[in-house]
Order: sequence, then C-alpha cells, then structure tokens
Amino acid sequence: MLRSASLALVAALALSACSSNETPEGEVAEGESVAAVAAPAGQAWIDVATVTPDGGYMVGNPDAPIKLMEFGSLTCGACANFTQTGFEPLRDKYINTGKVSFELRNQVHNGIDLVLARLVRCSTPDAMVPLSEQVWQNFDQIMAGAQAAGPQLEGAMALPENQRFAAVAEAAGLYPFFASRGISEDQARTCLADAGSVEAIADASEKQSEELKVAGTPTFFINGTNVGTQNWASLEPMLQRAGAR
Repeated sequence: MLRSASLALVAALALSACSSNETPEGEVAEGESVAAVAAPAGQAWIDVATVTPDGGYMVGNPDAPIKLMEFGSLTCGACANFTQTGFEPLRDKYINTGKVSFELRNQVHNGIDLVLARLVRCSTPDAMVPLSEQVWQNFDQIMAGAQAAGPQLEGAMALPENQRFAAVAEAAGLYPFFASRGISEDQARTCLADAGSVEAIADASEKQSEELKVAGTPTFFINGTNVGTQNWASLEPMLQRAGAR
C-alpha cells in the first residue's frame, strides 16, 4: 500500500506544519562580500537547473558560494506568501547575479500537495521551480478548487494506486491549470499513474524532514545551516550576512 494514501486529503489544507511565523534556528555565519558571476552566454542563471543528489531542484549558479535551500509545501499559505513577496527580488538580486543558488525540496502535507509535487516534476528539470512558483502565485484559486471538491476527492482516494492521483487532479481541477503551462492532460495523467514516482516524493519528504529536523514550511537552509521558517523580510538580511551584498 502506497504510504502516501494515508495522507489526509480533505482535512483542512492550512495545516499547522505551515508556519506564518518566523522560527529562527541556527545563525548564519558572517561571510565576506561575494562578487557577481556572469551566467553562460545567452542564459540567465535562473534558467540553469540541476537535480541535486538528494532529489532537490536547484536553479542558479551551481558553484555559487551561497546556497539557499527551501523546504516548501505547495498547499502552504506561508510558502505562497514567500513566493508572492520575495521570489522576484531573490531571483533578480541574488540568483541572477550568480551569488546565490536556490534549491527547492517538497515537504508533503496532504494528498493534494503530493499530486501537485508530482505534477511540477512532470516536465523537464528546469520547469520544476517555475511551475512551483506558478502554483504559489495562484494559490487561492488552486486551494478554492480543492476545497470545493471534497466528496469527489474522497472517492478518488478509494481508487487503486495507479488511478488515484490522476482522479485527485481531475476532481481538484488541476489539469487545465497545468495544460496552460505546457503539461497536457495526457502527460499529467501518465505522470500521476506512475505510483512509484509519487511514492518516492512522499518517502523523500518524510525521510529528509526527519533527518534535517524540518518541522514547518517554508523552512530555509543557508550553506547547510537550518535557519528555520522565514519570510522574505527576515531571510534577505541572512543572505546578506552570508556575503550576498
């Protein structure tokens, strides 16, 4: 039985693990100011994507001296707020200057979250972060569709594993959203029918959250130091302290 089948699907999507409050953990070491690095000719660093050994999706200069990692939930309002208020300056001032790389990993909070996490991986590696940002930019619309589909979602979760997640996406109205962003319904259904790939996302979320002590989202790491759940106003000074100034 797929472990993720036990994830609450119709329970409140604004879960306690999604934190809107700053919860500092470790302190970022102060570093010397780092120089900007030009991207390869004809590219911006935001378009350079790498799948990391631990299954994260990193954009930016892979040799950037400052490495920012986010554990985010695609059904987390605080994560959506971070994207809506902070991703543009993060991209323009820090990632595209080559000073900071950005890696995104999923902490899965519920069944819709898991389906979304698989769908943002349904294209090429360079699409995962932009698609996740699109989910968060359109957070209210997506969550409203999920909340309105309660009975259909319950029925979808009772289906066999190779049908379950495609049915969840249909009930929540996710196919048109992703089709308008380059992932056809047939492509999305094929991705969601691969129960092993869905299980791998759930397993990585559980294992890495436990190993790295990720208690809420969005949780950030700077050069390997867990700095806790932050918003953009509190995170930017940490990047600057690390040398991105």
